[in-house]
Amino acid sequence: MQNDSEEVAMKEARRRERQAGIALSLYKWLENSDTGIGFCGWLLVGLSLIFTLLTLPFSIWMCIKIVKEYERAIIFRLGRILRGGAKGPGLFFIVPCTDSFINVDMRTITFDIPPQEVLTKDSVTVSVDGVVYYRVQNATLAVANITNADAATRLLAQTTLRNVLGTKNLAEILSDREEIAHSMQSTLDDATDDWGIKVERVEIKDVKLPLQLQRAMAAEAEASREARAKVIAAEGEMNASRALKEASLVIAESPSGLQLRYLQTLNTIAAEKNSTIIFPLPLEMMQAFVKH
Repeated sequence: MQNDSEEVAMKEARRRERQAGIALSLYKWLENSDTGIGFCGWLLVGLSLIFTLLTLPFSIWMCIKIVKEYERAIIFRLGRILRGGAKGPGLFFIVPCTDSFINVDMRTITFDIPPQEVLTKDSVTVSVDGVVYYRVQNATLAVANITNADAATRLLAQTTLRNVLGTKNLAEILSDREEIAHSMQSTLDDATDDWGIKVERVEIKDVKLPLQLQRAMAAEAEASREARAKVIAAEGEMNASRALKEASLVIAESPSGLQLRYLQTLNTIAAEKNSTIIFPLPLEMMQAFVKH
């Protein structure tokens, strides 16, 4: 457990260093983005502004855009991201013809990992599925660094599930789901930092065993239950024999006790509804037969 904690801490430190490097590079890129469009770019922007002024107030509706609370807008001017990165929430302005924008949803997204056939460390094939919770942490990276962050995260989650479970045996998979989910979450979060994705949680939903293995485990459990039942029955017989021995010693010391037990037995038989007729005999007569 201590080694796992140290490994997670090292991964977290490396992830923060990489995030700092990415943020610095992105800042420098955004800082120079407006100045890199060149003379022709500024000329097109100027013409667009003149056209916008000439067509007021109709063109104002093309300039004003609204971003919702859970969204961020990435503005491109002649193909370059504007300085300042993502815009929103609220109102923002764009220059018609030269500016375009992409809305990025910042809410937590949930998706199911399809059942994956995994060969465990002890050579058992199991089918495992899960669920992943993630959100876009940096809208600019999610747009600029990858074509489809959602599809990439889904594919990465499937491969990560197979890779992590491939290092575990069946007993660990069945008993340490929380630890496996935490390991997957850490691996996914570390791999998706460059895409601006934050993996918040991973859960293992179901582990399906092969039918033959299920039958073998059921037979093993049944045999274990039968063994426990036999042990309990043997203990009960041993306790009963001890009680009978003690009772026989008590009856041997008191002949009247045997007579009372005899009468109690007759009472019990008579209480049952049957057609058996009992003729009680004196104990002295029975003892005489026993002696002969």
